[in-house]
Amino acid sequence: MKEKPVKKQSSNLSQIAEAAGVSKMTVSRVLRDADGFSEATRQKVMREVEKSGYLPNRLAAAFGPGSASTLVGVCVPRLSSHFFGQVLESVDRTFQKLGLQTMIGSHNMMAQDEEKWLKSILAWRPAGVLLSSKQHSNGTLKLLRDAGIPVVEFWNLNTSPLDMSVGFNEFDSGFEMGRRSIERGYRRAALLGAAHDWDSGGIERFKGFTTSFTDGGGVIVQEEKLNDTPGFYAGYYGTENTLNQNHKIDMIYFQDDTLAIGGLSWCQRKNIRVPEDIGIAGWGGHEAASILSAQLTTTAVPMREIGRISSEMLARKVRHETTNDVIAVPTRLVEGNTL
Repeated sequence: MKEKPVKKQSSNLSQIAEAAGVSKMTVSRVLRDADGFSEATRQKVMREVEKSGYLPNRLAAAFGPGSASTLVGVCVPRLSSHFFGQVLESVDRTFQKLGLQTMIGSHNMMAQDEEKWLKSILAWRPAGVLLSSKQHSNGTLKLLRDAGIPVVEFWNLNTSPLDMSVGFNEFDSGFEMGRRSIERGYRRAALLGAAHDWDSGGIERFKGFTTSFTDGGGVIVQEEKLNDTPGFYAGYYGTENTLNQNHKIDMIYFQDDTLAIGGLSWCQRKNIRVPEDIGIAGWGGHEAASILSAQLTTTAVPMREIGRISSEMLARKVRHETTNDVIAVPTRLVEGNTL
């Protein structure tokens, strides 16, 4: 009778640690790309990992000593967003170094979608959650109260958070751009945004801009709300629609830089001089805004900094360490040559 092959037992952390001549904790830190060890140690550990064919048990790794979860839920408006993509990258890298693991989802600016996502995440008993909105459904609020886990609301600063908040003041960033527009001599402005992100802070920026612009003697001539997702092409055709409707506009304040870059492209194609014939201002500090032939006047937002601070704040709370409840991260007006 042919003998059945004997299954080779997978190496565990203790065996790898013994073979590499280091502690089990060091092996764990190397595998999650933390710090606290030399490059020589990392290479020695990884050689043993490769030789043994070790594969981490991710389900078991989600729980530390005493069944303490290392999973953290993160919910943003759109996974395709350039801005939130940077935040998520920073969050994920920071949590990896801190020994935590992310479970990412999106709510598409719908409170019920955030609630649905939260129900799914809570089934995994996460250590905490990061939420990009400060407006939540009653169902979400009840779920969070019942769960009793740390919560960080990030992006648009909430000075009275559910638990903790990290972000900036949307109204203030718009107010600053409105004041600068008045200083540049503009008096008849249009606001151009997209419906899908209208409530993700865009409306607060527009309120801030309108307040300072009208206080300075300006008039908001037109407000264009596209039934679309913010992007270069939306800004392109949105600018065409806006200027074709009203020829007395002397500037456009865009909801974000992708829309503004699209608008700038349309103006250039139509030989409309920027900023002489029309001023253009964006928001967000998109990378492309700094390399255009006409550098965009915009507001830079420290996306990665927001992600890092939010992650570190949550991790401290999970570990019962002292942390601030609210941390404001300032934005910065970038002086381009489109305004």
